[in-house]
Amino acid sequence: MPLGTLDRAPPPFFRQGPSALTKLAVCSALALLLMVADARFKVMQPLRLGLAAVLYPVQWLALRPVLLAQDVTHYFSTMTAAQSAQAQAQIKQTMLSQRANQVEQLDQENARLRKLLGLRERLQAAASAAQVIYDAADPYTRKVVIDKGLAHDVRVGSPVLDEFGVLGQVTRVYPLVSEVTLVTDRDQAIPVLNTRTGARGVAFGDVSAHADALELRFMAANADVIAGDLLTTSGVDGVYPPGLAVARVEKVERRVDDIFARIYCVPLAMVSGASHVIVLEPVSAQIPERPQAPPGPASLRGRAAK
Repeated sequence: MPLGTLDRAPPPFFRQGPSALTKLAVCSALALLLMVADARFKVMQPLRLGLAAVLYPVQWLALRPVLLAQDVTHYFSTMTAAQSAQAQAQIKQTMLSQRANQVEQLDQENARLRKLLGLRERLQAAASAAQVIYDAADPYTRKVVIDKGLAHDVRVGSPVLDEFGVLGQVTRVYPLVSEVTLVTDRDQAIPVLNTRTGARGVAFGDVSAHADALELRFMAANADVIAGDLLTTSGVDGVYPPGLAVARVEKVERRVDDIFARIYCVPLAMVSGASHVIVLEPVSAQIPERPQAPPGPASLRGRAAK
């Protein structure tokens, strides 16, 4: 066969189509068109829903081992935490039971001693519940307004406390509401007692350290006060009953050139977030009035001269 009659074209198996760059451009344009159409017209939403429905059983079966392992781990961790909390609660209950027995015995001994010495019983102040309505309008003071006033027998000077300790004192009474000055106000002072040493002092509102703080002033530089001491009301001011928790000593600064120590305290009451409070009757309302002093010799001579 002559060479000129041979077909020089490649066989169909090796026939080449469009180039790779052309295929990339066409696929990219098609993908971009599908994305725009799906974003604007949701054309792929039925297909997506169908695929999700078909693949849901597979996903559910695939997640079963993972969820089972998580449930087993959570069960054992929860059981361990519950057992630890139960053990701590039993220990705390035992300690509280012992302390309750001791307190009961001390109360009985105290009652017998008071009867023996002829002392009067500790004052029991009447209490009424109230709710904090809002903070006072003055931003430079630490005051709140409660929903009890003259109509509810609230008096000026009544102590106000929450479940943690002394919150403040009623300083202004209106017919239906009252204004309470918090213990952290800079013009507020409260006599306190250090429960560890029995030393008395006066705590003033202080905002130099931080927003809600107290300062135990006029304590000597060598006074026995350490961080962590609990301060309670001393009951010598005729306003607060004795034994109410007030604050805890946070920091003590002693300087060589200063005769007084700088003692910073943190109030125990929720001075920034209290919503329900207790208003007590002032101690001065329960103390008998001071008897009138008998006339002196000078007054007797003056009366005789008249």
